[in-house]
Amino acid sequence: MRKRISLEVTHLLLALCYCLCHRTKLTVAAFVVNQTMKPLFPAVILFGDSIVDAGNNNNLKTLLKCNFPPYGKDFINHISTGRFSNGKIPGDFIASTLGVKELVPAYLSRKLADEDLLTGVSFASGSTGYDPITSLVASVISMEDQLKLFGEYKEKLKAVAGKARADSIISGSFYVVCAGSNDLVNTYFPTLFRKLHYDVPSYVHFLASKASDFVQKLYRMGARRIGFIGLPPVGCLPSQMTFSGDIFRECVEAQNEAALLYNSKISAEIKRLAANFKDSKLVYLDVYSILIDIIQRPSAYGFEVSDKGCCGTGEFEASILCNNKSPICSDDTKYIFWDSFHPTEKAYNTIVDKLLQNNLKDLI
Repeated sequence: MRKRISLEVTHLLLALCYCLCHRTKLTVAAFVVNQTMKPLFPAVILFGDSIVDAGNNNNLKTLLKCNFPPYGKDFINHISTGRFSNGKIPGDFIASTLGVKELVPAYLSRKLADEDLLTGVSFASGSTGYDPITSLVASVISMEDQLKLFGEYKEKLKAVAGKARADSIISGSFYVVCAGSNDLVNTYFPTLFRKLHYDVPSYVHFLASKASDFVQKLYRMGARRIGFIGLPPVGCLPSQMTFSGDIFRECVEAQNEAALLYNSKISAEIKRLAANFKDSKLVYLDVYSILIDIIQRPSAYGFEVSDKGCCGTGEFEASILCNNKSPICSDDTKYIFWDSFHPTEKAYNTIVDKLLQNNLKDLI
């Protein structure tokens, strides 16, 4: 009884802090990191693509890697860990903001220690997607196989922590699911394979159905606090501006419209699932509105360049094309994008801060 009251008081204090923080426009990190109370979540566990891949692709036979300079140039000790950015990525910022730990490691990392399992890992794989073709062509970990790795992780967690504590960690952790961009920009729009069978609305429906299946399977495996990230404005990625051939480097409307259509469908589906999963907190996280505002009003967030990445020309380089022979910009804090696909550490920090300000209250 005493433990339950203590937990209720903790939640009440955090909710109060959130309200005060939000009203005074302070960041979520300002109150969460500095709090002395026990974190709300014992662990942060990540699924998805390169946005939350902390280095799983390092150990795969794929070209889609980034464990070499200049990736990681602003990371701790300037190490290229396999994170697709110049520094930390969203999973790291989520975990540190919530007071869980500073970095979320890749599950397949050869340096992963038993104690890392207790506070969460990333199963994400750069260039994967909900469409099975997406991961197959890129030779990366499919979303379905990420769930299999999660099942393996659960058994390892029991061996390390014991069944009771492991069950508590699994049910109490904060899960983040972030995928879908590669399905549009790598699988659907640039090729004919899927277009022969699907128009845009039907392909979006197919993706939303696959994403819903993933969430339902994750729930059945014990997840009870799930943040589902929608698609960003993929047509505004520097690579997509380049490939469209638009000399004015405008966002590609057809791709953004597809992303919005998907977000509309999957957000409604997440709401439906949340109503059915009475013992859970399942929340749709709208990243589109945040990133499109940053891109359209960069100076309001302290950025100057929104249509090119910092690495190379910034127009098409990513992964092996952004390497130690590539020139880089003089100040990446002025750039929204690090390479032609992925945001900079500063942009990720800004996005995560906004996401948690908007949604943390719905997850506790």
